[in-house]
Amino acid sequence: MDDQRARRGSGPRWSWRRLSIVLHRDIGYLAVALTIAYGISGIAVNHIADWNPNYKISKRFTTIAPIALDSGPAMVDLAVARLALTEPPRSSYQPDPQTLQLFYGEQVYHVDLPSGKVMVESTVPRRVLHELNQLHLNEPKRVWTYVADLYALSLILLAVTGLFVLKGKYGITGRGGWLTAAGALLPLGFWLFYLR
Repeated sequence: MDDQRARRGSGPRWSWRRLSIVLHRDIGYLAVALTIAYGISGIAVNHIADWNPNYKISKRFTTIAPIALDSGPAMVDLAVARLALTEPPRSSYQPDPQTLQLFYGEQVYHVDLPSGKVMVESTVPRRVLHELNQLHLNEPKRVWTYVADLYALSLILLAVTGLFVLKGKYGITGRGGWLTAAGALLPLGFWLFYLR
């Protein structure tokens, strides 16, 4: 028993496997928060066709007296007065001759001029998710670009070092190798049969 301990103790203190384990462990701890943030944001942004991942949009309807289509520049003032709004809009726009849009920050008033029907569209940021999406899509630019690059490099290191954490039948020369190949086949197969 003492001989075995002596032999183990006399071996090299560092090896590629030990280095991989240490790097995998420490980088993994450092990357936990960003991985969760990017994962949540990625799921949200992937389904952008089904919902708005950044904003909650609500609609309410009201009615005002109709506004003549030939009222010209006074059209905006008339709409503001009839809606009992206390301030002028930040901007206004006519997508077509019968519709007037008034923009007030997080609210947009869609006025159907001939009928006086109004749809008020309110936009409120989805707190936390909105901020996560900003980071994921690199909206801050500048310094965050380098943070995102470092995170991407850390993911590569996590993947590579993870290959060498275990040895034997569960490592890269056994079960791990088969799982690695299966993981590589997924994007490759998708590209070959779907994207080409």
